Amino acid sequence: MNIDYTVAALMFPAIALVMGVYSNRFHTLSALVRKLHDEYVFEKHIPPEWKKQLKNLSRRSVNLKYAIGLAGTGFLFNMITIFALYLGQVFAARLLFGMCCLFMIFSILFFLWEIIVSTKALSLHLSDMKIDED
Repeated sequence: MNIDYTVAALMFPAIALVMGVYSNRFHTLSALVRKLHDEYVFEKHIPPEWKKQLKNLSRRSVNLKYAIGLAGTGFLFNMITIFALYLGQVFAARLLFGMCCLFMIFSILFFLWEIIVSTKALSLHLSDMKIDED
């Protein structure tokens, strides 16, 4: 495979999009944690599924941490790929770009796992509501 600047440049829109999605997800998760914290500390309101929710939120935050960290590392490897190309180190650039792709793949896998855990969180919220079927 020939690698040049255009190959590495193809990752920039993908990485920017992924990081934007991850940042929005992290912001939403942190707002939810703060809301639950305030309900617990100030209002002494304890939801029925409190322990399960805390475990779920903890798992989600860890998954997002790894997803964001891996995406950031993938972005770093992409930038180093461009620098290696600038220095004329094509073999190193190939290896670095491969690492970039691997980090992005693992990042997406952690994000998909976070989506699964998030869906379980919604199930916890719905578990205390009774759905009447006709």
